[in-house]
Amino acid sequence: MTNKHMEIALVLVLIVVATVIFHWLSPWWLTEPASNWGEIDAMLIATLVITSFFFITINLFIAYCLWRFRHKSDDQRAAFQPENKKLEWALTLFTTVGISAMLAPGLWVYSDFVTVPKEASPIEVVGQQWQWSYRLPGKDGQLGKSDISLINAKNPLGLDSQDKHALDDILILNGPLMLPVHETVQVFLRSKDVLHDFYVPEFRVKMDLVPGLVSSFWFTPTRTGSFDVLCAELCGVGHYNMRSKITITSPDNYQSWLATQPTFQRLLNQQSRSLNQVEQGKELAQQQGCLACHSVDGSASVGPGWLNLYGKQEELTTGEVVQVDDDYLKRAITAPNTQIVTGFAAIMPAMPLDEKQLTAIIAYIKSLSDKSDIQQDKEVP
Repeated sequence: MTNKHMEIALVLVLIVVATVIFHWLSPWWLTEPASNWGEIDAMLIATLVITSFFFITINLFIAYCLWRFRHKSDDQRAAFQPENKKLEWALTLFTTVGISAMLAPGLWVYSDFVTVPKEASPIEVVGQQWQWSYRLPGKDGQLGKSDISLINAKNPLGLDSQDKHALDDILILNGPLMLPVHETVQVFLRSKDVLHDFYVPEFRVKMDLVPGLVSSFWFTPTRTGSFDVLCAELCGVGHYNMRSKITITSPDNYQSWLATQPTFQRLLNQQSRSLNQVEQGKELAQQQGCLACHSVDGSASVGPGWLNLYGKQEELTTGEVVQVDDDYLKRAITAPNTQIVTGFAAIMPAMPLDEKQLTAIIAYIKSLSDKSDIQQDKEVP
């Protein structure tokens, strides 16, 4: 037993030494942040110092005890001390100071994180399984009103068409976002379904999207580049695939990009004019978030890809082999979990589409296949 105790003590000491060496040789803490949140880095370093102190102290203390109080002879007995108030008070005080030292910097930084400067421009981030959408103010500089009761297939973000400030709002549905460098933005967060978390590591920004609530924070990007937007809250089977991009560019490039993006008014106008089935289906697929789980370029995704899907033979989890035709696609969209394709999970919700919208999406899927002549296209009534 003595040798085993000494081996464990030696392993603990080596773990402590290796951890300290790894920290000082790792370049992660030298990475230049892409925002003005130096105080967040300072808080993280302070937290790391405090937790490292406890990690090193506790492990070395355990190693010392294994060596100092190791078994030496059969007639030795361990000292039994059922109560030591002095030690209990000391540990309680020591623990309280340590926890307070970790909490205080975080509360101070969080207060600054949600106290928005007057010059900040508003943007909105909307999360849903499993995609990110964005809304930017139009020429009036204001975001219009929105309400969850207004969300439908034709109004995916639930904007109020009676609010003049909403009509010129710019909608980025399931696409990358672009922001100008050195311009402060206030980010409003909203979820359409479950709990999500908006996280851009380089910006030091991270906050939950809570259904039924609108939360906000601010940041100022300080260098150009393209950065990943991640969901840092487990939101379902497709959580890993809930990604987007934020590109920070010059103000001139930003304005050029902004001029090409659709407004809410344009979305309403498109719905009022006649579109062919494929165009309607493509717009619906973008608005409903279908493309967050179904790729159109042949790449792997959460659900079956749509490229050359129509006319394909699919094996179901029941062992049955079916052909992807109009009838199969209607069942897959309206009752998706009744026929599960092998290799995929039963996670797709039933889509609230009317017959015209359903026909349009099927037409779009068929347009991505070279076997779309299996059934004749139906005209939109």
